[in-house]
Amino acid sequence: MEKIGIQLTGIIITTILAFTVGMFYGGLRRKIIARAQNRIGPPVWQNFLDLLKLQGKTTNVTHGVMTHLAPVWVVVAAVTALLFIPVLHAGLWFDNFNFKGDLIFLLYIMVFGSLGMALGAGETGNPNSAIGVSRGLSLLVGYEIPFVLSLVAVMLQFHTTSLTDLMHYQQETGRWILLENPFAFLAALFSALGMFHYSPFDIIGAPAELASGPMSEFGGKYLGTLMTGGSIFAFVKLVLLTDIFLGGAGHPGTLTGIWAVLAGLGELIVKTFLLYMIPVSIGIVMPRFRTEQAVRFFWKWPLAFGVLAIIWALYKNNS
Repeated sequence: MEKIGIQLTGIIITTILAFTVGMFYGGLRRKIIARAQNRIGPPVWQNFLDLLKLQGKTTNVTHGVMTHLAPVWVVVAAVTALLFIPVLHAGLWFDNFNFKGDLIFLLYIMVFGSLGMALGAGETGNPNSAIGVSRGLSLLVGYEIPFVLSLVAVMLQFHTTSLTDLMHYQQETGRWILLENPFAFLAALFSALGMFHYSPFDIIGAPAELASGPMSEFGGKYLGTLMTGGSIFAFVKLVLLTDIFLGGAGHPGTLTGIWAVLAGLGELIVKTFLLYMIPVSIGIVMPRFRTEQAVRFFWKWPLAFGVLAIIWALYKNNS
């Protein structure tokens, strides 16, 4: 019973942590972009204020059951993926429900949010939504292939499909998988650029072209729920890359108890922030791609790195 209580507490704390960090990173991105454009920009907590405002609005527009379910689907998919990722290594409350084979499970569950959003937006009948959905599914096919190749390479090289095992390996050897298979890291990192949908891959909700695309008919509480799901998903992607390639966070050391947890959270924030700044920095200087340019990009360098990662894994296993 005590273990169940700790896990339930971890579910609540992990979800709150993911939401808070994801929303704060989103607000920080808006501030950084504004400063790069010689503007003052909104405060970093503006996303929280926007969410409160959206949750206070009502709407009489409805297009069907799936339109109501789509934002909830996005949040459920994000939280489900989050709860099967160890946020801290052997950390109190933060081990969550990871299991043998969780990497394969995560490959499936992480696309459910996009599919749910596509079904909900498609039901609205708005042409901008339909175009945005078609762009989104095309982009999904583009970045998922190199991302899957990068994870398959890691599974082949280290003979495991468990995130916890990968974290244990990096802790015991003192070597990050980033250095053990740099091609896999590059393939996953380039794929993550598409997952965040930041420029130059912001083709799905391009405001100047599609009036926000799939979100055209979602306002008020619907938009607020989508913002919540998107923030949690951003945290999920960052923690997943950190666990696989950067050794995770919260390694046992001289600190114990709550101090070890706080130190681990500090390490997690530093690593995820540095990873997050990569797509943000690229988005500041890169103009938007067309759909075919975006897909072509992912099927060039990221796909090449994914193939090289598998070759590298096989070479390491045979050497």
